[in-house]
Amino acid sequence: MNNPIRNSYGERLEYAFHASSGTQKNRIVLIGHGVTGNMDRPWAVALAEACAAAGIDALRFSFSGNGKSQGQFTDSTITKEVGDLGAVIDALPDGHYTDIIYAGHSMGGAVGVLRTSFDPRITALISLAGMVHTKRFVEAEFGGVVPDQGLMWDKPDCVLSSTYLADLRSIDSVLPQASSITVPWLFVHGAQDDVIPIAEGREIFEAARQPKQMIELPDADHVFSDASCAQMTCAVTGFLS
Repeated sequence: MNNPIRNSYGERLEYAFHASSGTQKNRIVLIGHGVTGNMDRPWAVALAEACAAAGIDALRFSFSGNGKSQGQFTDSTITKEVGDLGAVIDALPDGHYTDIIYAGHSMGGAVGVLRTSFDPRITALISLAGMVHTKRFVEAEFGGVVPDQGLMWDKPDCVLSSTYLADLRSIDSVLPQASSITVPWLFVHGAQDDVIPIAEGREIFEAARQPKQMIELPDADHVFSDASCAQMTCAVTGFLS
């Protein structure tokens, strides 16, 4: 797959396709990152490589305004990224993939919940340290940052926009959508996560319908650093098998 992917705004989304050598060529895992992230985060690369090694195609991408994707970072919201995910699915070869799995990390996890709640093309969902209560998150992490001036986690070029604030406050939580999702759903969360508390992962897991599975990694942080990255990829490939 090497065709350009553009969202509804005409912005090109960067992506990397990992072709598997297996026989399950009708399956693909789409991998979406969290806020201030991009497709080249170590956990995302490791997951794509693990899926391909397990015989399943994988595609990791950067949401608009992030990484090398076109668009402005200050326009990056959950609502816009839900549309970006739809554009990625739209760009897949017609009729080639009958099993489309989405794996989203942190804010990308919230994107997955919202998209899967109304898009029947997604046949399985994976939440990696997935964000649940969006309003609570933005107020806890950035409550003291001046909108349209201050930086998110002091990261250069990551200005906290009022557009982003308004979107997360408006959504409030993706918990209400959990009960409407009927596809198989895997939750992977680290007990040492200091960005999205594991209690939120447990809360949405309880609200989700069957079939579902939750794997808690006792030593994992929010980005699945060090040894916990391999544990996360094993959990995902085990679920997919």
